[in-house]
Amino acid sequence: MKQPEPDFEFETNAYKHGFLAVCGVDEVGRGPLAGPVTAAAVILDPANIPEGLNDSKKLSVKKREALFDLLMIQAHVAIGEASVAEIDEHNILRASHMAMVRAIAGLKTRADYALIDGNQTPRGLTIRSETLVKGDSRSLSIAAASIVAKVWRDRLMVTLSQQYPHYGWETNAGYGTKVHQEGLKSHGVTPHHRRSFAPIHNMLWQEKNLSR
Repeated sequence: MKQPEPDFEFETNAYKHGFLAVCGVDEVGRGPLAGPVTAAAVILDPANIPEGLNDSKKLSVKKREALFDLLMIQAHVAIGEASVAEIDEHNILRASHMAMVRAIAGLKTRADYALIDGNQTPRGLTIRSETLVKGDSRSLSIAAASIVAKVWRDRLMVTLSQQYPHYGWETNAGYGTKVHQEGLKSHGVTPHHRRSFAPIHNMLWQEKNLSR
């Protein structure tokens, strides 16, 4: 059975109701043990939408990269991030919403309506919005945002992996893979690790108690 693909119906409906610039918003990086959480906001040109937009998880790396390059040319795009410190201070959900709000605020063309992936409206959002569960499989704008956020964050983790080469971030993007876990055991916790996440928190707790 063929999986449903995102379309432009939600955007078209918003434009019919008088909104002038509809953006799709998605985040990536809630689950990793390291690195920031990253969100993207994308306003598509209805007359110039790249073909093949879909949930970033359903696309190959090569396809995501190609669509990312097209979107940076053909759409209005902005990135927002919440740092590891902010994730640890607040929580990952709140940090994700902070990144989303920052992405929307960063658009050079001001959006007046946002399609948000998920079921919660981010606190502090100052424009009208609509939440869509599994939005990256339903809305082309959210699908575009999922691609931009994914590629942007993956590239960031590759850069960080060059500074900290023992954790496999260039391939695992900070998720707790076997290579990452082994790196933690042999080389310890870096400034880019999320100390509020259980595996890191437990490791630091054990180190603290063993050193007493």
